[in-house]
Amino acid sequence: MTLHAKVLSLIEGRQTLKKKLKLIKWLQKKKLLQAKRKCKLCKKRMKLKENANVDGLQWQCRRNKHRGKTTRKSVRCGSLFERSKLSLFSWMKYIYRFSQGLQLRQIDMLQDGVAGSSRTLSKMSYKLRKVCQRAIKRRERRGKQRIGRGNEFVMLDESNFYHKRKYGRGRFGATWRRRKWVFGMLGIKGRRRRPILRLVTKRSRRYLIPLVTKYVRQGTTVLTDRWRVYMTALAQSGYVHFSVNHSQSFVNPVTGAHTQNIERAWSAYKSKVWRLRGNRTERTLKSHLSFIEWTHWLANDHKDGPLGRLLHDIRHELHQ
Repeated sequence: MTLHAKVLSLIEGRQTLKKKLKLIKWLQKKKLLQAKRKCKLCKKRMKLKENANVDGLQWQCRRNKHRGKTTRKSVRCGSLFERSKLSLFSWMKYIYRFSQGLQLRQIDMLQDGVAGSSRTLSKMSYKLRKVCQRAIKRRERRGKQRIGRGNEFVMLDESNFYHKRKYGRGRFGATWRRRKWVFGMLGIKGRRRRPILRLVTKRSRRYLIPLVTKYVRQGTTVLTDRWRVYMTALAQSGYVHFSVNHSQSFVNPVTGAHTQNIERAWSAYKSKVWRLRGNRTERTLKSHLSFIEWTHWLANDHKDGPLGRLLHDIRHELHQ
């Protein structure tokens, strides 16, 4: 049975005590919940006992050393689900849909009983995006988030992710007037696309070129428009540079250079960020950009797809 089929079999149907126990055992097997826990008073292993709480089980320990007291701990203690009032079924339903790209609207998930309010769904989404953000940061710290060289070429471009008011109505705060420039580096090799997206203060040589030298290997073929920052700096930094003048054509008639791949990518990234209202603040925008990177760098390469990679990263949060 595939991972997707197994998760669906666990979360579908009524939430009986038998299904609760089955889900907890599966989460412990996948190391998403602790399978063992020691009592703080006697330092002995605690036991899982049936309880009337939302999970159906609870860690308990009652020995002579406790002097009649019973030590109790939640079964989800130390996990991503700690301090949440939602059931594990609701969490797994949301994780499953999150891994599919959150194509369903919040109102659909509210009607399906995943959560009681849109505020709760937003908090769950933020938690999972933080897991993805930390995962892609770990890859960057290991020096494995670099593109270029070999058969991979890189396209560079900048785009403005300013906040759009719906129908031009509502408040227009001071933070929304600021232009949020995102610098994109898109590695292209066959059908594979690996983006690196960074929020920058200004579109100047001082801010853009250090990012290129950090993430793009020297000797790489780089394609850009004729923005003045690129015209001399890239060749001086050791890159093979081709450009296209968009005021004349979309494809350079001499070299065949173009930036259509990254222009098309901007459209997909913006539609996802704007639909989730993820560009209201710089903090949320960075979170959404990291999730886009996580999807292309980690999730799409996992054998079980985004769902398998998301469970892997949640497991890492528990055992780090």
